Amino acid sequence: MALSQKIETPSCTYEQPLGLFINNEFIKGVDGKTFETINPHNEKPIVAVHEATEKDVDIAVAAARKAFEGEWKKVTPTARGRMLVKLADLLEEHSDALAAVEALDNGKAFSMAKADVAASAGCIRYYGGWADKIHGQVIDTDHETFNYTRHEPVGVCGQIIPWNFPLLMWAWKIGPAVAAGNTVVLKTAEQTPLSALYACTLVKEAGFPPGVINVISGFGRIAGAAISSHMDIDKVAFTGSTIVGRQILQAAAKSNLKKVTLELGGKSPNIVFNDADIDNAISWVNFGIYFNHGQCCCAGSRILVQEGIYDEFLERFKARAVENKIGDPFHPETFQGPQVSQLQFDRIMSYIDQGKKAGAKVEIGGERHGSEGYYIQPTIFSNVNEDMSIVKEEIFGPVCSIQKFKTEEDAIKIANSTNYGKDAVVAVALLQL
Repeated sequence: MALSQKIETPSCTYEQPLGLFINNEFIKGVDGKTFETINPHNEKPIVAVHEATEKDVDIAVAAARKAFEGEWKKVTPTARGRMLVKLADLLEEHSDALAAVEALDNGKAFSMAKADVAASAGCIRYYGGWADKIHGQVIDTDHETFNYTRHEPVGVCGQIIPWNFPLLMWAWKIGPAVAAGNTVVLKTAEQTPLSALYACTLVKEAGFPPGVINVISGFGRIAGAAISSHMDIDKVAFTGSTIVGRQILQAAAKSNLKKVTLELGGKSPNIVFNDADIDNAISWVNFGIYFNHGQCCCAGSRILVQEGIYDEFLERFKARAVENKIGDPFHPETFQGPQVSQLQFDRIMSYIDQGKKAGAKVEIGGERHGSEGYYIQPTIFSNVNEDMSIVKEEIFGPVCSIQKFKTEEDAIKIANSTNYGKDAVVAVALLQL
């Protein structure tokens, strides 16, 4: 199979890399395996990319180790920073193509994808500025000893990213690791490998030596597991589900006790008090749950409204939510595109069915949108309680519950009634800290 293919999108035509990016080159997988990535808008294959197996992970890790112990160690922090800033510039130069890839592969609105590209470039540039500002300190304890600290790179960093913000997660993982002098082996999400692979075409141009940034496509149960348990990876960073996060912790412990950073799921409360500006609150509540089709770990999926404004808020929130434009990610007015995959679509619809069977009231939505693509109507459930799965478990879709509370203490109790503890929003006229 070829290592690249020309792809046409409604906004541009571009050359899509298909191989594994190792040592600044796109190569085929050792076993010659490939897998298809699907357009969530029409459920049709976009292209097939090369699949990494355990053997390919070994090759990528060896490349990263060689770079870390060789040429990369000779590169000054200032030079590292210049490379990152150059990479940020290149991301901005290729913003139209990168946004098109995100919209095609992930299903997010093109306008939102453009914002993701800008944020990705900003992230890389930010860490480029930090590369030569990583300092230790001298600690004055007594006259007989000289005590100081110094920060050194960890080594080879394994990184596993999710499918909800493919390019942004690529930047969030690579930027700080490389700025600190580490080398990277990053696995893309199998649902959305294309934008990360495209971004890799810019790595060599930015001046990075071979082996510093290595990006592979593959499945979590194979390539992801190999990264998590690899004896020559010094740290693994993962963003994704809580279930997989636990598995990665176990694999790290059972292998070489590598360092682990996890950014996992959420079930965030959005709390609206009686004195809040209702128009402003509704705008943020709507954005908080339906942005990126609800596929955010910080999505405000539990709406808690004080009883004095509950009825008015609910009716106005429903009216606002049904105005969200659902459809083709490339249409300029689209706000909500399709869910990322058939699996995710089925998972969300299962939660909606569970909510209905548990006695929750569907205020709006609750059904598929259209007949093609993984589209789901914006959904609001009322008449819920903390024991329902739709209230206590992460759905990761355009589904929220709305509950009434009396006092501030009630709101805090309800907000803290899940096993999650990631984010929260409070809408109030005067916040007293």
